Amino acid sequence: MSRENPLRGEPEDRLEACPTQYGAGLVNVHRAEGRFYLQLGHWEKRLLMELLELYPRTGSTGLRRSNAKLRPEVEASQRLLDEALAEHRTETKKRMEALLADPNRFEKTEAGARLSLTPPEVEWFLQLLNDIRVGSWVLLGSPEGKVSQLNEQTAPYVWALEMSAYFQEHLLEAMEGET
Repeated sequence: MSRENPLRGEPEDRLEACPTQYGAGLVNVHRAEGRFYLQLGHWEKRLLMELLELYPRTGSTGLRRSNAKLRPEVEASQRLLDEALAEHRTETKKRMEALLADPNRFEKTEAGARLSLTPPEVEWFLQLLNDIRVGSWVLLGSPEGKVSQLNEQTAPYVWALEMSAYFQEHLLEAMEGET
């Protein structure tokens, strides 16, 4: 069975592919020489890469529109905002792709890989993860509290929301430990 997508296949296949990671979490973030290093297990690197492929997860900001016509200046402002956000997402996607394509960023280790980021890149990476997380939440219908139904349609959004939070948590803990 192909293991290209860690979310596909039977549960036993997923467990076999990463027997030690379930519940154990290998992500370790430390700081040295002015950089943050994320030590990822093989499985976690695959999950992170798949998660980042989802960017951008959000669409237009879209003012909640009713049938009432908005004032022309509000419409113009919304168009400008949408254009600026689209440009920002395009630039962020290019930056992310360049970072991930840089052979010096992911160093292979026995346990998996080590991702190297500067402090400003960590801030940017956290925002990237948050954009995926919030976009997934919006696509779930912006639920208050827990998602009430987990099914074929909602599972990918719940997965992205939770995995974004997982990586954000580890990065934030490392940043707090350094302040």
